[in-house]
Amino acid sequence: MSDFDVSDVGYEGEEGTEATPLPVVAVVGRPNVGKSSLVNRILGRREAVVEDVPGVTRDRVAYDAEWQNTRFTLVDTGGWETSVSGLAAMVARQAEYAAQTADVILFVVDATVGITDADAAVTRVLRNTKRPVVLAANKVDGEMQEADALALWNLGVGQPYPISALHGRGTGDLLDAVVDAFPEQPRGEAEDDAEGGPRRIALLGRPNVGKSSLLNRLADEDRVVVDSVAGTTRDAVDELIELGGQTWKFIDTAGIRRRFRALQGADYYATMRTGSALERAEIAVVLMDVSAPLAEQDIRVVEQVVEAGRGLVLAFNKWDVLDEERRTYLEKEIDRQLSRVSWAPRVNISAKTGRHMEKLVPAIETSLRGWEQRIPTGQLNNWLKELVAATPPPVRGGKQPKILFGTQAGARPPHFILFTTGFLEDNYRRFIERRLREDFGFDGSPVHISMRIREKKNGTVGRASKGSVRPDRKPRGRR
Repeated sequence: MSDFDVSDVGYEGEEGTEATPLPVVAVVGRPNVGKSSLVNRILGRREAVVEDVPGVTRDRVAYDAEWQNTRFTLVDTGGWETSVSGLAAMVARQAEYAAQTADVILFVVDATVGITDADAAVTRVLRNTKRPVVLAANKVDGEMQEADALALWNLGVGQPYPISALHGRGTGDLLDAVVDAFPEQPRGEAEDDAEGGPRRIALLGRPNVGKSSLLNRLADEDRVVVDSVAGTTRDAVDELIELGGQTWKFIDTAGIRRRFRALQGADYYATMRTGSALERAEIAVVLMDVSAPLAEQDIRVVEQVVEAGRGLVLAFNKWDVLDEERRTYLEKEIDRQLSRVSWAPRVNISAKTGRHMEKLVPAIETSLRGWEQRIPTGQLNNWLKELVAATPPPVRGGKQPKILFGTQAGARPPHFILFTTGFLEDNYRRFIERRLREDFGFDGSPVHISMRIREKKNGTVGRASKGSVRPDRKPRGRR
């Protein structure tokens, strides 16, 4: 799909020095005590999804944070409850895992409620982790509530720090205590988002198509919460996974919903996070549930990836449940609805059984090669000369436009600029893209094509426009 433009968790270290892992702080506590609000307060921006109902956060999500020139990784977790089953139990397991792998545990308790049985049960588990615990007595909005915080000494995990995550009261003293508890040698996982680090792959799709199941299958363990309820994932979850002898950073995302403007609360911000995750990614693996007809939402997700200029892999999930009749109809749906991205590698998988998982990495690598591919200017212009000689641009307004020369302005994704004497018709531009793909590849990547039109005005050559300009529109840009 061509774009015809009308206008032109972490490591630190200086260049040349070995990077050191950042300390990891896990924020834990029972549901709706204000963990995500505290995370946002520490970060100084609204990153974690917050809503005044319990259970909004379900996975563990890492953020880069800093306090008094000390950088660390902050991990938000779902509500931790004991003696629960189903989805709540899986959320609790994620929180427990985060606590076990952290350097410092930030235990958040609602001071206005006091010590609950759930708080006491969580405390017993935290003691077994052998990690430093800093106790945050949240919702202490003024001096009247400070007496409530003193009662939390009875938890037996040390001094309670009275804070208000909503208003920021007392969070400075709390963060001082957190930083003081950092070990000399952090245990943080190796992670590097910089150039040359793990390649970033976003898992996208409409709700409940199996994105989290796929991530767990690839990791060979329960890294994220999976449930049959649509919309279980609400944050973008980054996970480092070793596949094919290489480390990849997979980003599990919330399902992209069709009626974005109608979303409210946590679902609205979850969809915003998904768009942000796509911007951070290099390649997007779009999952589709083949047990049901392809939906408008599936097509919209694919379009969003192309518009963002990311590499694309189409993963058709639940292939193991297809019968012959459904498979015949599916092939027709793919040919009809996804013909515009026929260049994208396709894998037919089952996240549940692991079918054809080994084909996913080669498809991602193919997409990366196409996304980063470059054509030397000399080779491109020789190719264009032969192409135009064999198939000239169609006449427009009694004149035949000429392609003076072309250049590849960039990669990731490939972007070509054609300098012409007139406007090239849509069909001819699509023809150029098709032939580019036939002769050079670019598998798995969108290809953007811009034009710079140089028209003669009053016998002189006019300034090249910043893009292709239709004759029925006024040029955009400088006037």
